[in-house]
Amino acid sequence: MPSVKLTSTVMGCVVALHLLTAIALVMVKTPVITIKPLEITPPIEIQLVSEVTTITEPVIAVAEVEPIKAPKPQSVSVPEAKPEPKKAVQPVVRKEKPKPQVDTKPATATTKIVESKPIIKQPIQSQESDALAQASALAADNERKILAEQTEKANQQTHAKAMREAQAAADTKAKADRETQAVSDAKAAQAARAKAEAATREKANQQAAAAASNTPVNFTATNANWASAPSFSFPARARLGARSGETFRVVLVLQVNKQGSIDNVSLAQSSGNAALDRDAQQQVLSGKFKPFTKNGVPVVGNVTLPISYAAP
Repeated sequence: MPSVKLTSTVMGCVVALHLLTAIALVMVKTPVITIKPLEITPPIEIQLVSEVTTITEPVIAVAEVEPIKAPKPQSVSVPEAKPEPKKAVQPVVRKEKPKPQVDTKPATATTKIVESKPIIKQPIQSQESDALAQASALAADNERKILAEQTEKANQQTHAKAMREAQAAADTKAKADRETQAVSDAKAAQAARAKAEAATREKANQQAAAAASNTPVNFTATNANWASAPSFSFPARARLGARSGETFRVVLVLQVNKQGSIDNVSLAQSSGNAALDRDAQQQVLSGKFKPFTKNGVPVVGNVTLPISYAAP
């Protein structure tokens, strides 16, 4: 954008040119236009002479031309209009050839009448007016160029400012998008970590529960419930040496898995009859318990089961 000093200088030059133009127009003197009247050529008389007879004086037509009135003086400078000189009208003269007989009719001569018109040249502008007009046109052209340059520069600056603002807005939006994405990524990472930690804790709990469930837990016979009870009967081989009605009591320790099946049987207290003790261990294996639980989780249990036999 041009500086204020340059703009002031240009405007001062334009004002000075206009003042000089006005002063020159005032000082120029308007010339007085004088137009001289046209000179009128007097008519020409022509006589026809015949050798044989006397020819009467011919009739000559004379054209009278009125002088052109001078136009009113104008304010502009006009060069003096000079009328072109009027050419003399040359009449056409016909000579008659001599005849043997005298013609009594007078011969007449014809004359063409040509009307002459003055040629008036168009007025032209003076050199001073041309110079002033050129100076004014040059000043106006310079002023238009300066205004066009200022407008173009202002448009360029406006466009550049709009581009900068658009770029700043795009950068701000990109930054906000990056921050939003970073927050979203942080939340996703935190959720993934929390999920992984929960899965780890769950796995640890499962492992702990599995380890705890694999560790046998002691239960009493009152806590045991048969899913299918075994059939206990006094064995025939144990009847030898036994009196009728005699009671034998055997205490067994059973290891029950998570499904309720009996994996192992051990003798905790003998009945005094070895054959009866062995048969009791075999008979109990045909039964199945309901799974033992601890805190709602199936576990391996050790249950002490007393069995009483009566000899038949």
